[in-house]
Amino acid sequence: MGAQQADAGVGAGIDHGRTIRDSVERKIRGLISSGELGEDGRLPTERELAAQLGVSRTTVRQVLDRLEHAGSVHRRRGRSGGTFATRRRVDIDFGYLAGIPAYLRAQGFRPGAHVVSTRIIPPDQATADALGIVGDALVYEVVRVRLADEVRISLEHVRIPVTLAPDLLAQPLDDSIYELLCEKYGVVCVKAVERMVAVLADDDQSSLLGIKVGDPLMAIERITYDVDGKPIEYSTDLFRGDKTRVIAYAYGAGQVADAGRVGTSD
Repeated sequence: MGAQQADAGVGAGIDHGRTIRDSVERKIRGLISSGELGEDGRLPTERELAAQLGVSRTTVRQVLDRLEHAGSVHRRRGRSGGTFATRRRVDIDFGYLAGIPAYLRAQGFRPGAHVVSTRIIPPDQATADALGIVGDALVYEVVRVRLADEVRISLEHVRIPVTLAPDLLAQPLDDSIYELLCEKYGVVCVKAVERMVAVLADDDQSSLLGIKVGDPLMAIERITYDVDGKPIEYSTDLFRGDKTRVIAYAYGAGQVADAGRVGTSD
């Protein structure tokens, strides 16, 4: 009887320890998904987590080992080391035209944007050629940093003819410009042609995106068209290579594909 009671006590202790670890894991996962860790996703130290959660450092370490094995966190050594949340990459789908905020929400990210600058300028040659501008017509230039779960993922450089959308710069520009063009100005974006090349971040780009000079970027040049086939937007976007990945579709000889559209949008 005494042996049975001892076995029961050991079993209860194991169950209690497992319950504590499961509780700690739920709390750490909640911290990871809360968006409160900053851009680098650094978690508090084991000592700090133990104090915050009211458990031992051993328990915290065991839970972090479990999360690392599951791919939810990763550890770095050295002076800038620590434990960091492993964030998913944003898929850049070359299959349909949609506003990035809704596109991010569909993937489970919280979208955001920081407007870096806006102005009205004469178009340079590349912009004039892309938009079919002749004479002294002006364009809006909007530069924004796109966010997914508060993490900077892309730098957007958008140019739109001023004649297309009077007072555009007086409107909120931290959401989808495509939706704004449709809802306020009746301009519907129906297709786009995009070209992508790999580039390395320069000083300005690295500062705006929070990365190092020389880090890889995907540069996407886009021309967007309305229902009449008129170009309405010329954009050059830079996507972080460590936070995004490209999806493209290929079609066989027996299938019909819309060759006019590839990619994401504003």
